[in-house]
Amino acid sequence: MDTISNLLKFLHVLGFVFMSTPLFNLIVVNERALLGHSFDYNVDRYMENIIRRGASRCFVFQFTVLISGVLLLIFGPLGVESLWNNWIILVKIIILITLTGLLSYVHFSLQPRIESLMSKIGPGDSVPDGLAAQLKPFRARRKKLATFCLFFVITAIILGLQVFGTFSPALNIALIGAGGLFVWKASRTLIRFGWI
Repeated sequence: MDTISNLLKFLHVLGFVFMSTPLFNLIVVNERALLGHSFDYNVDRYMENIIRRGASRCFVFQFTVLISGVLLLIFGPLGVESLWNNWIILVKIIILITLTGLLSYVHFSLQPRIESLMSKIGPGDSVPDGLAAQLKPFRARRKKLATFCLFFVITAIILGLQVFGTFSPALNIALIGAGGLFVWKASRTLIRFGWI
């Protein structure tokens, strides 16, 4: 049983690690900004393909976290009753549901609007006046939501470290605050050197 429990822990943590998609989407968007505000079909299409296809992968990673987490509760030492006895597990579930909801909104509402606008042109076509301006509000909203998602992922990881023993409130506040500062920086700059 220990082998199964350890395997489930590995899958659970790995799923959360791979849910770092919002960070890499922020990096892609900030790299694109270095090229200027004008619309470039090849560059913008490439960026949109990366972001659009990342959503499906992220759904799979979220599903992996959910299933492995449920199985850890069923077969692990905490038991299913920890759903209502352990506030950390409850908050992690709320965060996962929130992440899935935000990703669903982006994937099924915002991204189709962006794709609809971009489908009006192809490689080599002249860019219609105002296309970049039409795309901007959808892209800005998507970037803001990616920022929130990254904060939630970091917070869930911090809480996940405490399932079997909690940190002090001061350390939790410091870690979540540091995570928030990193997320804010990642949404504003390129973070060329990792944390810096």
